[in-house]
Amino acid sequence: MRFADIPAHENVKAHLRELVDSNRLPHALLLEGPAGIGKFALARALSQYIHCENRIDGDSCGKCPSCKQHASFNQPDTVYSFPILKSESSTAISDDLFPEFKEFLTENKFMDFDNWLKLLNNPNGQPLIYVAESMNIIRKFSVTSYATRFKVLLMWLPERMQPECANKMLKMIEEPMADSILIFVSNTPQEILPTIYSRMQRVKVRPLSEPELETYLMQECSVAPEQASGMAHLAQGSFLNIEKQLSARNDADKFLEYFITLMRQAYQRKIGLLRKWSVDVAGLGREGSMRFLAYCERMMRENFITNLRIPGLVYLNQDEETFSRKFSPFINERNVERLLNEFESARLDISANGNAKIIFFDLAVKVILLLKQ
Repeated sequence: MRFADIPAHENVKAHLRELVDSNRLPHALLLEGPAGIGKFALARALSQYIHCENRIDGDSCGKCPSCKQHASFNQPDTVYSFPILKSESSTAISDDLFPEFKEFLTENKFMDFDNWLKLLNNPNGQPLIYVAESMNIIRKFSVTSYATRFKVLLMWLPERMQPECANKMLKMIEEPMADSILIFVSNTPQEILPTIYSRMQRVKVRPLSEPELETYLMQECSVAPEQASGMAHLAQGSFLNIEKQLSARNDADKFLEYFITLMRQAYQRKIGLLRKWSVDVAGLGREGSMRFLAYCERMMRENFITNLRIPGLVYLNQDEETFSRKFSPFINERNVERLLNEFESARLDISANGNAKIIFFDLAVKVILLLKQ
């Protein structure tokens, strides 16, 4: 991973380069900021820059042996640490699941935690970094580096360290080993052990601006300018949200059709047709159903804003806007919050592997009751 492979964040890249070039790189560095904005990619690029044998124009060369090893996740002086689920057959260290983590990094440039849970085959799991992990890190760093001067730790989500693990890592930070660099990447730094947090040099990575995301969408994703503006607004500064929107574009027409059917049949109280609708939508499967319900939540918000007559805050495509012209008056201050709660509740029930047909029919009945308020 080179700095050039990461969109935006030019100020952060410049700061990280300066730390290395001026030999002022701290022993413990924290990249902190919201999820999905490219922090771990920056950490990987920094590690590669540290190890590169032929830095060029403020970036790693991408061609030397060390850079090639980084590209294949086989650089011997780089240690990856990340949350895992402990099992009877596991020693509770990241090495146990490193092949899965390599696959995750390859397919998730912006670190979708939900996708990590799917790879762990436990969508509702709570992975942690266990005390055995800290012992393994200390053991690895007690050995002289193999190919370069520095050994580098890349720890994803240090806030998920167990207390015993955090205390051992604290000692490693307070009594640094020679030529060791510890890079931590956190989504919720307020949850890190305070004594660790206070001892790290912190770099705040901020959400992307809407113009930056628009540029990314147009240049990297070939999205038309008129669509890029709305998508950038909905992304809330996150590359990850952009990726989710792009993956959902193929679903958009189908989701709009299902949404219109639900609203029209609920308004007309056609129970039999709503039962059939429930069966049809359940056929989307668990992940498709969750995406559809998230789409419905967005449509509720957009129609409520449309009803308030604030066009500058409405982000609908042409087909959605055509439907919303007549539908939006039915979404008002009396029912919008309860409707949103019902869609969110249904999404959570689906995520917990509830019976989709029952969940969708129950939702449809509740929409009947709320739509005419």
